[in-house]
Amino acid sequence: MSVGRRTFLRLAGASAVGAVAVACSPGRGTSPSVPPARPPATPSTSASPPPSGPPDWDALRGKLSGGLVLPGDGGFDTAKRGYNPLFDGHTPAAVVKCVSAEDVQACVTAAARRLPIAARGGGHSYAGYSVPDRGLVLDLGKMSTVDVQGDRVVVGAGARLKDVYAALGRAGRSLPAGSCPSVGIAGLTLGGGIGVLTRKYGLTCDHLESARIVTADGKLRTASAQSEQDLFWALRGGGGGNFGVVTSFTFRTDPAPSVTTFSLKFPSGAADDVLNAWQSWVSAAPRELWSTLTISGGSPVQCRVGGCYVGGSAALAPLLNDLVSRSGATPTSRSARGMGYAAAMDYFSGSEDRESFVASSRIITEPVDGGKITELASGRSGTDLLIDSLGGAVSDVAPTETAFWHRKAIASVQVYARATAGNRDAVTRSVGEVVAGLATAGARGGYVNYIDPDLPDWATAYYGDNAARLKQVAKTYDPDGVFRFAQGVAA
Repeated sequence: MSVGRRTFLRLAGASAVGAVAVACSPGRGTSPSVPPARPPATPSTSASPPPSGPPDWDALRGKLSGGLVLPGDGGFDTAKRGYNPLFDGHTPAAVVKCVSAEDVQACVTAAARRLPIAARGGGHSYAGYSVPDRGLVLDLGKMSTVDVQGDRVVVGAGARLKDVYAALGRAGRSLPAGSCPSVGIAGLTLGGGIGVLTRKYGLTCDHLESARIVTADGKLRTASAQSEQDLFWALRGGGGGNFGVVTSFTFRTDPAPSVTTFSLKFPSGAADDVLNAWQSWVSAAPRELWSTLTISGGSPVQCRVGGCYVGGSAALAPLLNDLVSRSGATPTSRSARGMGYAAAMDYFSGSEDRESFVASSRIITEPVDGGKITELASGRSGTDLLIDSLGGAVSDVAPTETAFWHRKAIASVQVYARATAGNRDAVTRSVGEVVAGLATAGARGGYVNYIDPDLPDWATAYYGDNAARLKQVAKTYDPDGVFRFAQGVAA
């Protein structure tokens, strides 16, 4: 049996799950050094007006190694689908099943300035941006090779986490990344990459050494600490879809360890005290420990804490005892279990089934009042607040060293609500109320990988003081807004 992170904390008596990577020397989790921002090159703009009409689809098809699917073609309804069924009504102009960087180049050259272009890896965009109406979808699913090369791994942009973890597990290596098996490595990395390895090894983007990317001019570039340095800075946390279409990533990896995973279920009515205690507890905990706290809305509100520890149960036990002591609440169930990295990631990943939901996020930078947060969840059945610890290696990197801004945060908060086509509007309003309430309680900011079209002042929320530099990078590499979308940096 395996369960996803969104569900395992809600299951009474669930076994502890999680995964982490082995210890490394201090600073190993930091990103390669990038020179300070320089005055960027003056963007060039096209002198000619945008071309009119759609691309010549027949001509484009002749240049592709993969297939091109148009509305009305067999399989189009399947080819266009993202992860969230709420966006099944989106109708792109075409879907190209890219198999090479050359396919991506041909698509960008043919469609630039004619219609929206969106790359799709896992298709998990929370706002449905990877399936744009009347746009061109570049399906990268066939570009999914995972090539482990010693302590490095080269990953195709269409690979999903299950592909990456399977290959790394066979090689005895690990990479800090997310927990959902069908999430694409590209979107995860480009937004930063929060996951169960975060406190020990940092974000996914902190392990990125280089990326191959097709920019708006159709050129295939390599962004790294040695080349296209401003672009490399932006790709580490600046959000997917903003600067071009990444075709492959090269990451640094670490040896895969054994870990201890844990789960504690607390009684109804304890969420206020547990959240207050959890914030101070996780801030003081060794970076070997990563934890997530789930507050499940309803009447009454339910609370569960889980996570993982790099090390054995003997070292973990006093840390869990400390949390219980701080909270003053006795868990109704408590479990801990040792397992290897590959088995843990497989167990932790859970189902790949599509899910209908509405979601958003906030960031906890300073401790918030647990009572105010619990009150927001009261009576909201079907809504979870998934609070993931940050700190540790994440905070070793300065907020301006990469585009990921929330380096000093305690935790991210994902507001996740199950929805249907029939109640979508009501659920969206409810999520908005929770998000606004979190901001009032002191949890501001947001995580771009939980992108929300209704989030107020979203550019500042996602990118903080890095927003201005990101906009300049977008103007330099995409002066005509080829990759522009509603919450794009260049919008």
